[in-house]
Amino acid sequence: MAAAKSVDLAGENGRPPLANKPNIILIMTDQQRYDSIAALGFPYAITPNLDRLVEKGVAFTNCHITAPSCVPSRASLFTGYYPHTTGVLANGQRWQHTWVEQLRDAGYRCVNVGKMHTIPYDSDSGFHERYVVENKDRYMEGRWYFDEWDKALAANGLVKQQRETYRERDDYGDRLGCFDWELPEQLHSDAFVGNMAKWWVNTYPATEPLFLQVGFPGPHPPFDPPARYSEPFLKRNDLPLPKPTKEELETLHQELKDKRQHDVEVDHDSVVWSLDPTPDQMHRLWAHYLGNVTLIDEKIGELLEALEERGYLEDAIVIFTSDHGECLGEHGLIQKWSMYDIVTRVPTIIWSTAGRFEGGRSVEGLCQLFDLGPTILEYAGLTPPSTFEARSLKSALEGDDWKPRTHVFCEQIGDVAMAGGVEFMTAVRDERWKLVHFKGSNDGQLFDLQSDPKEVNNLWSNSAYADRKRDLLDVMRDWLIESNFKTRDLTVASR
Repeated sequence: MAAAKSVDLAGENGRPPLANKPNIILIMTDQQRYDSIAALGFPYAITPNLDRLVEKGVAFTNCHITAPSCVPSRASLFTGYYPHTTGVLANGQRWQHTWVEQLRDAGYRCVNVGKMHTIPYDSDSGFHERYVVENKDRYMEGRWYFDEWDKALAANGLVKQQRETYRERDDYGDRLGCFDWELPEQLHSDAFVGNMAKWWVNTYPATEPLFLQVGFPGPHPPFDPPARYSEPFLKRNDLPLPKPTKEELETLHQELKDKRQHDVEVDHDSVVWSLDPTPDQMHRLWAHYLGNVTLIDEKIGELLEALEERGYLEDAIVIFTSDHGECLGEHGLIQKWSMYDIVTRVPTIIWSTAGRFEGGRSVEGLCQLFDLGPTILEYAGLTPPSTFEARSLKSALEGDDWKPRTHVFCEQIGDVAMAGGVEFMTAVRDERWKLVHFKGSNDGQLFDLQSDPKEVNNLWSNSAYADRKRDLLDVMRDWLIESNFKTRDLTVASR
């Protein structure tokens, strides 16, 4: 049995005694929208395994990231600090030390299979074993680093589908990053990660408690599942495809207008965007995206089955989440690098297989993705560092007197797709209002999420809301001051 050492404690509420160190399984996707799971209110999705997690676990329906791109979001999650504290505010910036080191030192077997996006890619970051699989379309950055997926393809005499080969297609400029995976299905990046995680679970003779982090590269673009996954969605004519109005596009912040044009001219992740995509293009985009989600869901089901067969789920905390969302044409935008909820809000589900807390429910209060760090440490019997800016969700899970965050924050320094004159974006959001500040611009964004949940009607320049704007700018200022004060003596390990 792959369970942790038990402590001599009587069970509570009629439950059997529990191990003092449950196995902890953290499953992450990349760029998955919060509204891409059927059980979370999107009936078009085909996600039976994630649906079961929602039914058994606790869904945090208002969990928000701290940065709208991969590297700073993950650095924040795995350190417990905001991006401005870690110094990691854009993709490609170096980070490597994490709270996983505390788990390792406490006796956990720490294993990563797939994507974590550490820089350098193969930093141990507290893990005993890492089987690194990076971006699907890793172009210039780290181009000559060969991950486990590259090696598997090479061993089969193959080269992965990627930007150089996609650019040779006559219809490359019209595909919006959507392609069929034409190589062997088991060598698709998400299938490969899921299969390798399952292989590890089935072969390692575990005697220690396990911390397993599985990072799926999808549904991040290229949007490239094998055709059998996208075909069911291509046959549907009822997908709720975005249709931004001309008025909305004309009133976008200039930074986002510049981003739209930039994404037409520069093919990040094999995506050539269109300023006016056709309905057929949008249908294909959503079909490929949702098909990739279905593929990942299938592999999550297989992994959970293997974990159960090997005894890891006798007492485990299973967590599913993503590093950020995806616009998929909403607001006329593609990918991330913006502060809309479809980017900043991520699916977050936590399940205790041994009944440490009641499942089958949702928690609607505001929290942030990096709050998972101290939550994991506390369930491992460890005390999170007092300087952490992340806050544990353990009391929310166990029904104690949990206080949701009054505000959540998100920040991003200039990155590859921030093409305008804006150097820094910062967002603050409470349950009703969101404000986005663009450094270098006199303009910004202010949304009333109660009357305008799609964030279309920008109230920034409306004098009737001047006091609301000032209040939120004051909250942003005070947050930055408090953060700098709290971490004043900290040398962040990720630098």
